[in-house]
Amino acid sequence: MGKLVVTEFVSIDGVFEDPGGAEDYEHGGWTFQYDRGEDGNRFKIDELTEAQVQLLGRRTYEGFAEAWPSREGPFADKLNSDPKYVVSNTLTDPAWQNTTVISGDAVKGVSQLKDQTEGTILVSGSGTLVATLLAADLVDELRLMVFPTVLGRGKRLFPDGIDRLKFELADSHTVGSDGILVLIYRRA
Repeated sequence: MGKLVVTEFVSIDGVFEDPGGAEDYEHGGWTFQYDRGEDGNRFKIDELTEAQVQLLGRRTYEGFAEAWPSREGPFADKLNSDPKYVVSNTLTDPAWQNTTVISGDAVKGVSQLKDQTEGTILVSGSGTLVATLLAADLVDELRLMVFPTVLGRGKRLFPDGIDRLKFELADSHTVGSDGILVLIYRRA
């Protein structure tokens, strides 16, 4: 059975909206104001390399599908060649290579994907999907890169209304010269 890993950039106050600046959020691109250093870059490359499958919500998928196919290098090559699954009831004909659409019941579809996958299923961004996966108790691990900023408003990673989920800290370390904290939590 696959391990479902959610990886996110978050602020101290839990905002994860538009870290790269591609959306219309007032603080869009907020992660670019910090140096995550070689250790932070290596962490992101290592987790991508570990993954057998990329799982994305539709909006994150559309942003990735617009950006990554034209890029080169080890990160882009891996992301472009990996099997990708996008959870969507509106997308029917994905253009990005190696993409399969999961439509209908997202929880059932992702549960089947976990059953069929050996290794890590990596979820980046994808706030609505992550909320659904957390509520359904399908998330095995959270990898949070916490940036030293309070954004004050914006979409929060953990929405109101989900039931309590118990995790245990598996690892924590700082990366970059600005004190970005990497926290890895596994289901207790």
